[in-house]
Order: sequence, then C-alpha cells, then structure tokens
Amino acid sequence: MEYAFHIYNKLAADGATMATDKLLRADIRNKFFKTAGAGLRSQVETKRFDEDDMPPVIVCVGSDLAIGDSLGPITGSMLKYKTQGLNVFLYGTLAAPVTAKEIKYMRTFLKETHPRAQVIAVDAAVGNEGDIGLIKINDSPLLPGAGANKKLGAIGDLSIMGIVAEKSVANYGLLNTTRLNLVYSMAEIISDALSAMLWERCSRQKQNAQKNA
Repeated sequence: MEYAFHIYNKLAADGATMATDKLLRADIRNKFFKTAGAGLRSQVETKRFDEDDMPPVIVCVGSDLAIGDSLGPITGSMLKYKTQGLNVFLYGTLAAPVTAKEIKYMRTFLKETHPRAQVIAVDAAVGNEGDIGLIKINDSPLLPGAGANKKLGAIGDLSIMGIVAEKSVANYGLLNTTRLNLVYSMAEIISDALSAMLWERCSRQKQNAQKNA
C-alpha cells in the first residue's frame, strides 16, 4: 500500500502522520498473526492489541555532500530536535549521516540492537517529472541507491521517500541541480509527521498505563 502527499498540500504532514501510524499498525499485526498460535489469535480478536508498546526505529539515509541526497540527514536532524524528551532511536543526521553504502552494516546493527522493533527508513528518490515534490509512504522496505541502478539491499519495514528530481541516465539532477528549498520543505513535513506520530503514541501509552494502574 502506498500513500502520497505533495509538499504544497497544507495537510501533507497530518496525512503523513496518519498514514505512517496506520501502516505501522497493519505491519505489526501482520507479523503477530504470522507467528502467533491459534490461541493467541483468538485473544487478539477479543482484546485490543497494543501497538504502542515499542516505538519504531527511524533510519534516515543520505549524505550531506549533495543537496539532492541530503533529505535523510536533514530530516534526521529536524526529527532529533522535535522529539527531545522522547525515548526514540534515530539514526542518520547531518552530524552523523547514514549513507547508502553503509546500509548492509546498518541492517546487521539493527538486527542485533533492535531485533523486535519496526524500522522506518527515510531517503530521497528520483521519479517521473510530475512526481517531483511528492512524499511517498510505502508498507515495503527502502531500496537505497535504486534510482542510480545500485543494488545495496533493502532496509526497513516501512519506507518514506521524497521525490526530489527526475530520473535520468546519470541522475545528475539528484546530485547537482536539486533545490535546497525543495529538500528542506520535504524534510520539515516528514519530520513533523514522524514527530507527531511518536508523540501521539507516547501519549496513548501513558493513558493506557494509567488505566491499567
């Protein structure tokens, strides 16, 4: 399933918040039902399954050496500021970027450090000319470097991609001619959406804890 929001849509951040939360819930329920026995499945049908127990890990992929590839690190830095006070595991900022070449190491690290956590991967992407400015949220892993025909492997349970340039043979548009304003606007929307989703989950978790106390 895919959701798409344009940066000029005033409700893009709100829509992205709801879409991300919905896909995370669907993903964790699917994983639970695949591994749970019949007894646990019947319990889930009669009792609300709390998807807020474990916050997702967020990996923002990209490099600050090229404007078109800096969506991930900029988003990560913004999100780090907007989630101060929350217990969030965030990788990939301007100060400590996670580049596409490091994905295979990051996959191993996530598997060992966060074995049960869902992973949201954020990255810039290329697409059709008419898609520039779209933020796409998918219930599938991210494939870093796919726009440059590189096979670096997948990462994440959900992917958030910002279309920053038109796909071309050499993808010079992604690296050299992308406007910073476009990337910055996308990063603001994505970081607003993710921070709102994380704060809402934290709030629901506290409310549930108070009810069960």
